[in-house]
Amino acid sequence: MKEIHDRELLKSYLHAHQIESIFNEPLIPYLSLYSYDQGELICSQGEPSQALYLLVKGKIKIYTTSAEGKTLILSFKTPLEVIGDIEYIQGIDFINTVQAVSSVCMIGVHHRWLKKYGKDYSPFLQFLLEIITQKFHIKSNHLSFNLMHPVEVRLASYLLSVSFDESDSLFQGQLSTFSLMDTANLIGTSYRHLNRVIQKFCAEGLIERNQGFILVKDREGLSELAGHNIYE
Repeated sequence: MKEIHDRELLKSYLHAHQIESIFNEPLIPYLSLYSYDQGELICSQGEPSQALYLLVKGKIKIYTTSAEGKTLILSFKTPLEVIGDIEYIQGIDFINTVQAVSSVCMIGVHHRWLKKYGKDYSPFLQFLLEIITQKFHIKSNHLSFNLMHPVEVRLASYLLSVSFDESDSLFQGQLSTFSLMDTANLIGTSYRHLNRVIQKFCAEGLIERNQGFILVKDREGLSELAGHNIYE
């Protein structure tokens, strides 16, 4: 993580995402801008939550880890997204781990300043309410998607989420074959069935599997199959 000491750039992100009004004037000086490299952790499950973060550039992955060490990817997020909203309201540690999929920029503000200047500011509270209810709506859609669509559609959607970032045309990710068990858990299928679908996608020229990674070869073909990207 690097702090970017550029107030004009921070203001440009606030303006671009139309969120200048959610922060009152006393709180603005305490907003900070941070950058994260691809693969860098933004926060970890179980660590103290001391700041609220707004994703303003890039793509992140949110996942949880069981006591046995098994991981489950919950979602991928692009701007505008808030990290630590539930933790701030509930006063608890981070529920999940958040990792940068591409290069990422976050606006952060420490809880002590939010509590001092934002706890009674209605535009900020309304913003949090909208964000949290939107998360519940997306979660409901996610569960329905896993129940109502075949594995082929779910895998196509997942591959699009992990491999591309619409805000960064230069970014093209790849899926490690070592994480296929996590992928199977996320999309609600068995590891064996997932491998069968991957073999089918390879035969159809949609993806390529070699050297421990899966690369997308036909993005348009996957997009047509996925219909819409539920894991965003």
